[in-house]
Amino acid sequence: MPNQTFFNLPDKKRQKITDLAILEFAHADYDTASISNIVKQAKIAKGSFYQYFADKKELYLYVVNLAYDQRIAFIRENHPTPEPRDFFESLRWLFHVSVQFNLQQPLLTQVINRAAYGDSPVKKILLARAQATARQYIQDLVQKGMAQGDLIPTIDPDLATFIIVTASDNLKYYIPQKLGVETQKIAEDADFELNMQAIDHIFDQLVQVFKRGMGQR
Repeated sequence: MPNQTFFNLPDKKRQKITDLAILEFAHADYDTASISNIVKQAKIAKGSFYQYFADKKELYLYVVNLAYDQRIAFIRENHPTPEPRDFFESLRWLFHVSVQFNLQQPLLTQVINRAAYGDSPVKKILLARAQATARQYIQDLVQKGMAQGDLIPTIDPDLATFIIVTASDNLKYYIPQKLGVETQKIAEDADFELNMQAIDHIFDQLVQVFKRGMGQR
């Protein structure tokens, strides 16, 4: 976490430093991202930076966690109206809105992509945190789906959550492989465009697999 001195800054200055850090980590991997670039553009002394953050790793954790938080907030703020008819429509909507976030927030998405596909000393921490957040959201959907009678009543909700989270998390590897795209290309090229029609088809098929395996018949 940043030092309290960072949060004591005026909102405008704190946001400027944050925006510049997002830009830096979106366009450079962890090793090549430069604190010097950030402080130069923010027009602050390098010594001041280290009053806000202990080191680059702490800044990186802050930026990536912020990106994940923004994605979760986006999902919650864009809940569909009317409500999905059942658990499986909710799950399909979740896949769709995640893609919408990617399109509307390309810099934050690039930060997340670099965290997922790249290599950094805190990668395991970041992925564990992202999985925990996704697990809680899916778990809530599973509980609601069971209460509505959408899921087999004998299925263990923890197991259902685990299966969905595991499959969803590994889409970041399956989709590039299926589309013949190198993950490094996704991590490094902010302007790279994936075939969204093909990705939507993968989402549809995955939801059908879940529906046939867990859904009431």
